[in-house]
Amino acid sequence: MKNVLITGGAGFFGSLLKSALLGRGYQCVSVDLEKDDTSHKDLTVIQGDIRDMDIMRDLFRQYNFDTVFHCAAILAHAVKDKNFLWTSNVDGTKNIAELAKEFNVKSIIFTSSNCLWAQNFHRPVKEEDTPNPIEIYGKSKLEGEKILNQCCDSINIVIFRCPTIIDSGRLGLLSILFEFIDEGRKVWVVGGGKNQYQFIYAQDLIEACIKAADYGKSNIFNIGSENVKSFREVYDYVISKAGTKARVASLPKRLSIFGMKLAYALKISPLGPYQYKMIAEDFEFDISKIKRELGWAPTMTNEDMLYKSYKYYHDNRNEINNRKNVSAHKQSAKMGIIKLLKWLS
Repeated sequence: MKNVLITGGAGFFGSLLKSALLGRGYQCVSVDLEKDDTSHKDLTVIQGDIRDMDIMRDLFRQYNFDTVFHCAAILAHAVKDKNFLWTSNVDGTKNIAELAKEFNVKSIIFTSSNCLWAQNFHRPVKEEDTPNPIEIYGKSKLEGEKILNQCCDSINIVIFRCPTIIDSGRLGLLSILFEFIDEGRKVWVVGGGKNQYQFIYAQDLIEACIKAADYGKSNIFNIGSENVKSFREVYDYVISKAGTKARVASLPKRLSIFGMKLAYALKISPLGPYQYKMIAEDFEFDISKIKRELGWAPTMTNEDMLYKSYKYYHDNRNEINNRKNVSAHKQSAKMGIIKLLKWLS
C-alpha cells in the first residue's frame, strides 16, 4: 500500500482526492488548516499549517511518503491578509519541497492554476507559453512552480495547470451564480457572453493525479475540458435543467469592467484583477500534451459539470448558508457590491 500526503485535504478538491485515494487502497495522511471530520481506517488527519516545519518534519519522518499531492492553497478572495496568502502558498511549498528531498519522496503532484495568465491568447494556451500573472494568487502559484522545478533532479515533479475545478460541492464565487439561478434572477454575462472559458471536472483531475503518481518523471501539463461552449450557452443549459425563471442578460463590456475595477479598488467586491480581466475573454488550455503523455482524457463538459455543482447547491442551500470554519471553496463567497446587481435582477 502506498503512503501519500495530501496537503489541503479538508478543502474542496483535497476532500474529493482523499476519498478517491482511500477507495483505491492508499494509506493517506491529510493536513489542513481547517478541521477535517473524515474517518477511515487508512486515513490520518492532521489539523495543522504546512508552514510549520516541526509539524511537517514529524509527518515526513513518521510516514515515509511515496507521493505528496500538494493541493493546499489560500485564495485571494478568501482572505484580507495577503502576507498570509503568500507565505502559505509559497513558504508552505518550500517546506514541502525541502522535506520531500530530505526524506526521499518519489513524487510531488502540484495543482497549479490558469491564473498564471490573465489575457486572451485567441488560441488554446500551451505549456510553452510564458506565464504572466497579474494578481497575488497567480504569482504565488508561479513561485510554487519555480520552487518545485528546482527539485526535478531528485524528485518526480508533475505540475497540473488547472482551470476552475468543478464538481458537486464546489461553491466559493460560483455560489453567487448559483444563488441568482436558484432565485430565478437575471444571470449576467459581459459583452454578450460569447466568450469561452474552460473548466476541469474534479474527478477527471483526480484521475490525472493518480496517473501522475506512477508517471516516473517530471513534467508540466495543462488540463481541462473539451468542446468548450460560450458562457451564454453554458448558463442557458444550466438554467434550462434547473427549471427556474432565471434568464441570461448582458452587460456592456467596457462599463462593466470599469465598474469591477472600481469596486475592487474600493474593497467592496470579491472579484479581483484576474476575474475582471478574464470575465469577458476567452481562455482555454491546449490539452494535447497530457492526452498524449499520460493517456488521459476529460469525461465531462463544462455545462454538465456546472449543472452538477448547481444541483448540489440547490439541494443543500440551507446547510451551506450555515457553514463556518471550512475552506473557501466549500462555502459561499460574500457578494459585496454584487448584492446591488442582485436587487436589480
